[in-house]
Amino acid sequence: MEKINNLNVKIFADGADRSDMLEMHSKSYIKGLTTNPTLMKKAGISDYKAFCKDIITIIHDKPLSFEVFSDDFAEMERQAMEIASWGENVYVKIPITNTKKEGCYSLVKKLASEKIKLNVTAIMTLDQVNKVVENLQPSVPSYVSVFAGRIADTGVDPVPLMQKAVDIIKASPACELIWASPRELLNIFQANEIGCQVITVTKDILKKLTLVDYDLDEYSLDTVKMFHSDALAAGFKL
Repeated sequence: MEKINNLNVKIFADGADRSDMLEMHSKSYIKGLTTNPTLMKKAGISDYKAFCKDIITIIHDKPLSFEVFSDDFAEMERQAMEIASWGENVYVKIPITNTKKEGCYSLVKKLASEKIKLNVTAIMTLDQVNKVVENLQPSVPSYVSVFAGRIADTGVDPVPLMQKAVDIIKASPACELIWASPRELLNIFQANEIGCQVITVTKDILKKLTLVDYDLDEYSLDTVKMFHSDALAAGFKL
């Protein structure tokens, strides 16, 4: 883990399973945790507030991001104010638009002016990054979460966009850029190389950390052994 611990980019664990979150919180290389309504639904969570407040009682020394889930900006504001009241380490996730494609910028401006720590999420364009940064308070801690993995899913290399986003957020000194929805372990090192401050990583990718600097000849042999073992187990014949 030495190579991971020496990175400048901060690794945040992304998930909604309670035991996994507590396990990740205990690891020194995990600097924060995030979740969202989709992950919480998949984890079978039915009481949103109870789940969040339970996690906060245990995790209070690292940043935690919880998301509003209304589609109405007035109700988003109310939810944001309540979520922010749960703890000093809590960041409120605000989606870049509602489902009607109406921008969240006025809400971001209002919440930031009230010193609410924000995590503006689901961003995928530099125009969105620019507009969010314009409405943040430079001295109020915040995250701008760009879904680099989803950008890559469209066949577009996200690295040039993320490099430009690193420069854009400099206009708001207390703001940090998140490389969100990574698809592979390599993304951690890409984020680090371009100066991105944070990357959110799921458990499936975190499990691959043991492979960092693993000998490729050995990895090749492991793969051949896997194919051979599985063929035998399946009883294949020709």
